[in-house]
Order: sequence, then C-alpha cells, then structure tokens
Amino acid sequence: MIEFYTWNTPNGRKISAALEEMGLAYNVHPVNIGKGEQFKPEFLAISPNNRIPAIVDTDGPGGKPISVFESGAILIYLAEKTGKFMPSDARAKVPVLEWLMWQMGGFGPMPGQVHHFLQVENKDDQRYGLERYSKETRRLYGVLDKQLAGRDYVAGDCSIADFAILGWAWRHERHMVDLADFPNVKAWYARCMARPGTKKGFEVALN
Repeated sequence: MIEFYTWNTPNGRKISAALEEMGLAYNVHPVNIGKGEQFKPEFLAISPNNRIPAIVDTDGPGGKPISVFESGAILIYLAEKTGKFMPSDARAKVPVLEWLMWQMGGFGPMPGQVHHFLQVENKDDQRYGLERYSKETRRLYGVLDKQLAGRDYVAGDCSIADFAILGWAWRHERHMVDLADFPNVKAWYARCMARPGTKKGFEVALN
C-alpha cells in the first residue's frame, strides 16, 4: 500500500496520475498547505523540505516500509517498483530522465513564479517578475512543442516524464498560456487526458 501525502497541486497530480496508471493501491492523506500542515513534525519526518507530495510505501525494498519525498524521486521509485512507464534499456531510459529533469528544473519552477507574481497586488512589484517568468514559461512551452512534433509522447512511449510535465500543463490557463499557440502540446495534452488512468488521477480528491 502506498500512503500518499499530498494536496491538489501540479506536483500532487503528477503522482496521482502515476499511481492510477500503474495500478497501485494507495491512500490519500491530504496535507493542507494553506493551513501550514506541511510543517507538522509528523510530515517533516517523511518530507524534510516541508513540501508535498511525499509517500510511504508500506511494502518497500525487502518488505520494509520506505518514505520518499520530491515528486521526481517518487516517480522514479514507483516506476522501478512496478517496472512500468520507464524503459529498462539504458539508451531508451535517458530521454525519459532528461525530460523528467527538464520538468523538475524548469517547467514547474518557472510557471510557479508566474503563479506567484500574479498574486502580487502592487503592479510595480509585479511587472518585472511577471514579464520575466511569463516569457520563460512560454519559451519552455515552445521547447516542449518542438519535442512533441511527430511524437505521441515526450520520450517515446508514455512515461513518468509525461506524468510530470502534465501536472504543470494542467495549469496552463493559470499561468496564462493558450495551448492553441502550441498545437503539438495541445494534441499531447488531449491524448494524455484521454487515458483512463490519467483521467482518474486528475479527478481523484486530493484535498
């Protein structure tokens, strides 16, 4: 059983989609980040950076429980546990890990900053940050659009990289991006969301 500590955020949705696609049994434990529950000692014991999501696999390596924090690490762990959504072949694995790290390092932090600056009330304080991070977010969408030209999924077959990126593309309206401007991304987004497991992963209650 996977004990899943999360909230209804892009990073949380990456994991709910993966859990559903992998057919793993899990329990959702909402961590209300608006009320500061991520700072509670019991959560910090499994997520020392006080960020969601985090998991506890009660049937970890050797049959013993193990906790995992950071959404990218969780996706890799679950893929290795199940043997699903990450190739075993070393050459085929490289692009999956590349695009997973691309998401973790850019396509997440950058639109996340757009989300932040949209909430800044002082327009003078808001202007520079919003312009900077909106421009970079659109650049990243362009990179993704180019990668998806002629491909159904970002790194070959559907993989954990798609779940990771999809979690943030799910918020495209919030970070002021019209997917019509990126037709390959738009087609990929519809393709991913039409998958029954992914669809359920984005519908399951996380808060």
